[in-house]
Amino acid sequence: MRKTMRVLALGILVALSGNVEAQKQKKLQKFQISKVMDIPADQLWEVVGEDYGRIAYSHPKIIASDYINGTLKAGEGAERVCYFNEKQTQFLKEKMVNYSPESMSFTNTVYQAGKFPVDPQYTHAVYKVKDLGNGTSEFSFDMQYRTKPAIMGPMAKGKFKKLIRDYFIAVEHHAKTGEKVTKDNFKQIKKQYVQVKREGRNAVASAK
Repeated sequence: MRKTMRVLALGILVALSGNVEAQKQKKLQKFQISKVMDIPADQLWEVVGEDYGRIAYSHPKIIASDYINGTLKAGEGAERVCYFNEKQTQFLKEKMVNYSPESMSFTNTVYQAGKFPVDPQYTHAVYKVKDLGNGTSEFSFDMQYRTKPAIMGPMAKGKFKKLIRDYFIAVEHHAKTGEKVTKDNFKQIKKQYVQVKREGRNAVASAK
């Protein structure tokens, strides 16, 4: 009888743990953003993939970044820390996995989040650069995340998307000019980018 009860109790625990995991999976948030850039794929990949530890040079919100835990360069298992404030209390520690320079892609996993309401276990993004020929390429960012508390997930999606769109602008500018993008100069960089884009649309409309 006791053995039967133990088996039943174990079965209930397994079922409950499975249900909890299923609920967590349901609360995952996902989005995908991509952008075509007038930059050769290898040049773009150098910034996005090969300069993994120097993302602060091409991200408008990251004020400092570096390789950590013995990592010296990009590659499978490479780790970096990204600081979002001067006190270095807001940070993300990330690891590069599924690194493929042949297909110019990798998965960026978060394993520690300082003062950011994300669950590292369920947060990662796939970075991919695609060669479109004629000196152009496409940069895509496919993200999955879960917030703490989970109810914040849908509300955070808009902010995350805006952040990545700004990141694309910063990457494009840094890849073309070599200039480090900072919180101080990004406003002007974005303004110039929007102006060029608007002029391009007007030119196309006039041609029609």
